[in-house]
Amino acid sequence: MTEKPWEWSEPHWRRLVGNARAGRSLAPRAWPGGARCCVTLSFDADHETIPLRDADSSPMRISQGQYGSRQGVPRIRALLARHGLRASFFYPAVSGLLHPEEIRAVADEGHEIGIHSWIHEANTALPPEVERELTLRAADTLEHLSGRRPVGIRTASWDFSTDTLSIIRELGLLYDSSLMADDDPYELLDQGLPTGIVELPPEWIRDDAPYFNFVRFSALRPYTAPSAVEEIFRAEFDGAHAEGGMFLLTMHPHVIGHRSRIALLDRLIEYMRSKGDVWFATHAEVAQYVKDQAG
Repeated sequence: MTEKPWEWSEPHWRRLVGNARAGRSLAPRAWPGGARCCVTLSFDADHETIPLRDADSSPMRISQGQYGSRQGVPRIRALLARHGLRASFFYPAVSGLLHPEEIRAVADEGHEIGIHSWIHEANTALPPEVERELTLRAADTLEHLSGRRPVGIRTASWDFSTDTLSIIRELGLLYDSSLMADDDPYELLDQGLPTGIVELPPEWIRDDAPYFNFVRFSALRPYTAPSAVEEIFRAEFDGAHAEGGMFLLTMHPHVIGHRSRIALLDRLIEYMRSKGDVWFATHAEVAQYVKDQAG
């Protein structure tokens, strides 16, 4: 019989909390150019992979993902170009294979391409050897499609298994962006030992999907006005700016890319730029900088 959590031995529960645990803070004393804080924007280009992951062949639901490529990414690319910013785009490999011209164009514009699963699978539902094979295959596929080897990963749905860290180490990645133990960068520990891997923590508060996602025939039917989401994101940025920390924002082309929503991102960028002391950087640039500063 499987033991209940209250029956676990102390070594057992200590081992569980020791998996990919937060180590030393990597928040730097100063950001480049004397900036007060750092802003790093990211887009998870899931496109059609979410219904595909669920073995859902509905043309309607697949079309919702296709919107991210047809309308969302072009609007995002145009917005970033207008502001002269580079961002991090995390692709499931299948998204890249479905839209190879897109991923190459995004990379050619100087944006970062990061690993985001094979087909948006949930790592905790996979045997260890399957998770490893899919992640390594995804890394190779994204390198082939984008022309550059990814240095970072964001697990699909931030689903991080007890085997994920070992795969990240095997790949020799610079950073992960899936775990949520802090607001600012930190080093990942593996059972108390430092790994040298930088964690750039996301958070559901700083993600567009919880506010806007709508799944018919389910209980997932939130609707938040873009102005309210803009207020939340701005408050999160203001907190990072006041503390001299990092503001990491996660978005999805098929979510933020709609007309009424891309406008809120435009206004938010204008607001952050108006501070005059903000360093905008890709996830890879942030991870490398904080690692170098920590020594």
